[in-house]
Amino acid sequence: MYFPARFFITGTGTGVGKTIVAAILLTGLKYHYWKPIQSGMEEETDTSVIRRLSGLGPGFFMDEAYCLPKAASPHISAAAAGVDIEFTHLNLPADGRNIIVEGAGGLLVPINRNRLMIDLISHLQLPVILVTKSGLGTINHTLLSLEALRKRHIPVVGIVMNGRKNAGNRRAIE
Repeated sequence: MYFPARFFITGTGTGVGKTIVAAILLTGLKYHYWKPIQSGMEEETDTSVIRRLSGLGPGFFMDEAYCLPKAASPHISAAAAGVDIEFTHLNLPADGRNIIVEGAGGLLVPINRNRLMIDLISHLQLPVILVTKSGLGTINHTLLSLEALRKRHIPVVGIVMNGRKNAGNRRAIE
């Protein structure tokens, strides 16, 4: 599979396995990793999970632009923390390093009053790897996500179906 130098990992929702997929890809590709908005820090952040799973040193990881304590949609977590998430703080480094960016939640999750996660992907001008579950409901969630990405002219590098193999769902999505 072809991997661009920079790409965004998003999912059809929370809990579909974006962080695990990011850890696997980071371990193999040896890119840098950035989670611009971390919502929820009660256990581990996604960055600390990926550090632990990948075994890579701190030089492979960029600090979150926003690290919000409440495990909720970024706009809710930011409001609870009294923070405004500004896109001016959400920019890729100019040095051209290879990087995997991981989103929070799904494509239409609000980041602030006016912007969604898909707007961040457009702002960063990155192609996407879409992570989805393999089971019941995935056809609808995946196709809706693909439709949203296509309407915004965001390239899709690939889809990762996470969970037990389901050839019927895979074929329907293909």
